[in-house]
Amino acid sequence: MGNIKSYLDRAAMIVGDRISNEIAHDDAVVEALNQGSTIEEALAIGAQRYPGEALQWDNGNIGDIAAHYDFLREHAKIMKLLKKQGTI
Repeated sequence: MGNIKSYLDRAAMIVGDRISNEIAHDDAVVEALNQGSTIEEALAIGAQRYPGEALQWDNGNIGDIAAHYDFLREHAKIMKLLKKQGTI
């Protein structure tokens, strides 16, 4: 259980506090990525659905943004598995 708590604490630091619109935007981007969209396409979908949460990106920061959303994708999978197992 200690490893799970450590992971959850680390994930909370990475994800940070988000309001509901930020969560919805991130979920829309993750959903688009899961359906095979590129990060640029996924961000455009998120921005279309939640324009107030749209991220500004360019070639200099798109890699960092992509890495963040890769983390969110994996985190969602882990959370789903932990809930299914009744661990959390």
